Amino acid sequence: MKKLILLPAVVLLFSCENKKNDSTEGKSSTDTLKTVSNKDSLDKNNSPQTVDEIKAEFTLLNNLLIAKKLDSTSFEYECNEVSGNVVYYTSNGELKSIKHFHGDSHFSSVENYYLKNGKPYFIFKDDMLWNFDGGTPEKPETKDNIEQQRIYIVNDKAIECLEKKYTIRSSSKNNPNPDNIQNVPSKNCSYSELQKTFEVLLKNKDKKGKSDCIL
Repeated sequence: MKKLILLPAVVLLFSCENKKNDSTEGKSSTDTLKTVSNKDSLDKNNSPQTVDEIKAEFTLLNNLLIAKKLDSTSFEYECNEVSGNVVYYTSNGELKSIKHFHGDSHFSSVENYYLKNGKPYFIFKDDMLWNFDGGTPEKPETKDNIEQQRIYIVNDKAIECLEKKYTIRSSSKNNPNPDNIQNVPSKNCSYSELQKTFEVLLKNKDKKGKSDCIL
C-alpha cells in the first residue's frame, strides 16, 4: 500500500490561491519564521481570529513539530481492511496537534488537526487514490489522484476552505509540481464530517498499542 509523506511536508500547507499574495509553500521553516513574530504565541490564551493569525500560529506549531520539541503518544487500529494510526502531540500536557492516517490497498488519507485551547483552528487533509494505469504485468504503471483540503477555523466555524487536486502518473516525465498548483476556494466550506472524526479521536487520546475500529 502506498503511503503519503507526512510531517515535515506539512510545512507546505499554506500555498495561496493567487500570485499577489506569496505563501509559505516552497519556503523552508526558517524562511517562514522571518515573517512572524519571534514571540511564541502558543503561550497566549487567545485563539487566532483571522486567516493571517491562523497562519502565524500554524508556523510556530509546525516548527516545533519539525524540531521534535513536542511530546507524543500514539496507537494503531484495524477496521475490516482499513489500517489506521493516530498520533497526539502535546506541550506541557496541553494537546496541540493530532495526526490521523488511515488507508487500504488503494486509498490513503492523512488528517492533521492543529489545536488551540483544545479546539481546531486549522485542518489539513491529504487524500490519495491510486490505481493501475497501463503498462505490463511485469512493469505496471500507476496513477495517483491527489486531493488536498485546507480549512481555516475561527470560533468553531470554517471561515475559509481551499482545495487542490492533481494527478501523478508513474509513466509521465512531466508530472505537475504540487507547489505550482494554485489552491481554489471549496464550493462547500464546512468541516462537519471532520469535526465528528476529531471528536472521536479526542475521546481515544488515552489509547495505546493496537485497537479495533474506532470510527
